[in-house]
Amino acid sequence: MEIAKEIKDFLTTRRARITPDQVGLPTGGRRRVAGLRREVVAMLAGVSAEYYVQIERGGVSGVSDEVLYAIATALRLDDEETKHLFTLARAASTRPRRRIAPRARVEVPEPVQALVDAMITAPAVVQNGHLDIVAVNALGRALYADVFDRSDGVPNLARFIFLDRRAGETFPDWNHAADDAVAILRSEAARSPYSAAVTGLVGELATRSDEFRTRWATHDIKAHRRGTKRFHHPVVGDLTLRFEALEVASAAGLTLFGFTAEPGSPSEESLRLLSSWAASDRPEHQHS
Repeated sequence: MEIAKEIKDFLTTRRARITPDQVGLPTGGRRRVAGLRREVVAMLAGVSAEYYVQIERGGVSGVSDEVLYAIATALRLDDEETKHLFTLARAASTRPRRRIAPRARVEVPEPVQALVDAMITAPAVVQNGHLDIVAVNALGRALYADVFDRSDGVPNLARFIFLDRRAGETFPDWNHAADDAVAILRSEAARSPYSAAVTGLVGELATRSDEFRTRWATHDIKAHRRGTKRFHHPVVGDLTLRFEALEVASAAGLTLFGFTAEPGSPSEESLRLLSSWAASDRPEHQHS
């Protein structure tokens, strides 16, 4: 990934979404560009127009945290977007000399796998930053049965969502799932801009999926730590589950997702049925 271009595109798309009247300036006559002009952002951030243009072009070497925060404030970035800007700035200052090759397989620490296996009544999956499912318990594998059954090798949620025709059935809120997948990949690409696994996956999806390519161009960033997901399972039907995402401290880049159902809800009963199905029909697939 070319960091300077990522910074330029990110700041340009953030600038384009703010109108002059939102910052108390007159709109004026006909405008040739959407959003704020660079000169306005520079004024709001308290820097010269020339300096802001340099930054927007990706020239962030030596730029202080105070200036980055001022730009984030001027562009009305939320916490996740501000974090993303700082991640890009750090990546621009620490360019390695060669691309990092993907590892054959991420080793999940044994205590983490033991914890996942011990979560008997809750589906649990462990994902890396580019959405490979690298560990799972029996109920998690049952919940993501379509993803596992239709994957060749290590299941990857981004590939499934954008390249498999069954994805819309498995994830009834497909647009939401697609937006989440792109946002996660966008964050991972900023953290690991020279990872061949990340850049290869992004290139593959951009080549093969118009839906991915359109979303990738928006540079949208959002948190994915908790919320609800809707699933459709071929055996038990629809489930609406709450999830919590927990970063695995002992293995950088891995996140454990645990799912629960609202007590007394139809999804809780469906989850119990799924557990019975997983225990009786698919015991051999406890691990990914």
